[in-house]
Amino acid sequence: MSILVNTDSRIMVQGITGNEGMFHSWQMFQYGSNVVAGVTPGKGGEWVFEGKVPVFDSVKVAREATGANVSVIFVPARFAADAMIEAADAGIPLIVCITEGIPVKDMMRVRKYMDQMGSRLVGPNCPGLLTPGEAKVGIIPGNITKPGNVGVISRSGTLTYEVLYAMLNVGLGSSTCVGIGGDPVNGINFLDVLELFESDPQTDQIVMIGEIGGTDEQKAADYISRYMTKPVVSFIAGQSAPPGKRMGHAGAIIESGSGTADEKIHALRLAGVQIAHHPEEIAQILIR
Repeated sequence: MSILVNTDSRIMVQGITGNEGMFHSWQMFQYGSNVVAGVTPGKGGEWVFEGKVPVFDSVKVAREATGANVSVIFVPARFAADAMIEAADAGIPLIVCITEGIPVKDMMRVRKYMDQMGSRLVGPNCPGLLTPGEAKVGIIPGNITKPGNVGVISRSGTLTYEVLYAMLNVGLGSSTCVGIGGDPVNGINFLDVLELFESDPQTDQIVMIGEIGGTDEQKAADYISRYMTKPVVSFIAGQSAPPGKRMGHAGAIIESGSGTADEKIHALRLAGVQIAHHPEEIAQILIR
């Protein structure tokens, strides 16, 4: 099994005719993901990928024509909020937004609408999802992992790749890898994915990659201590970050002494989570 995406996922790409959309959706297509449609206003009626994937003017029409149930968004930041809302309005149950640089006020509007419509959002500013051997939705390289029993959830795209490759080098694969993104306002969080992994019979161990800023890791620690039966290994990025300085992600900032790496590590250790000192150590902990 897997979580969120699998061989039954019917994927549409919003922004498929742009440079980023075309490049990454072609990688998804070559991986074997079931890409059934693209959406670019004004480009309806065109075809991409050697005439195998149709392009539509709107998400609603694309869904009605193809039965798409997942949308991945590769549109510029100024259009991304409307793209997410359009997908939710069309009834797409899973929306993955790769776009970075979306204003916080736009994401607050999106989250309110998503909660009303019942769609599940991954991102924005995230690498997306990968269920090895089944579906790649986003930009996670397909060649750095293989099918396995380790569920991976991360706020950092780059660290996700590093950890997956380190796992592969010791023979470990992943059930599903979920990049949730590091923006202050986003879609699904650690708790949502931990719950899905806990219920997934294919997942035996879980890797959680966090970073400074906010209190999501502390909330995850409380959830782990109360409800999780599967072992969790974690790494927290930004341990040497000075207070008040943003480190990469818009949400990765320590303010007024809150959101420090030490706070997060302490909470996770109390919950029984094994802590890695550096990303590559995660793979070694998993095989012990």
